[in-house]
Amino acid sequence: MLNIAFIAHDRKKEEIVNFVIAYENVFVPHRLYSTGTTGTRIMEQTGLSIHRFMSGPLGGDQQIGALVAQNEMDLIIFLRDPLMAQPHEPDIIALLRLCDVQGIPVATNVATAELLVKALERGDFAWRELVHKYKPGIEE
Repeated sequence: MLNIAFIAHDRKKEEIVNFVIAYENVFVPHRLYSTGTTGTRIMEQTGLSIHRFMSGPLGGDQQIGALVAQNEMDLIIFLRDPLMAQPHEPDIIALLRLCDVQGIPVATNVATAELLVKALERGDFAWRELVHKYKPGIEE
């Protein structure tokens, strides 16, 4: 079971909902997270249960980033709107940087998201389970 997050800018929300509908069966066995409105829209259109954080501009991107920083996130699908300036752009850049630091796969468009979900479906994310299994803990 992997931790997967969904994020979408306003003009990409319909696209992410349709994407998740198309691959709902792939996401069922995993723990799902999302920023506020995106998660609500996905849950309204699917049978999936999603832990929702705050809206992205209100800190939701940073909440997901905290899980990334702790190496607790396994995959992020973040459909960004490249044609619209975002008031919380520094938060977005920080989240993407953390994904690079921790080696977390992140898709910022539906083409890359589809490739990653196909890999997830094939079992190509088994290496993430090893990351969790051998993650250093607090020694007593």
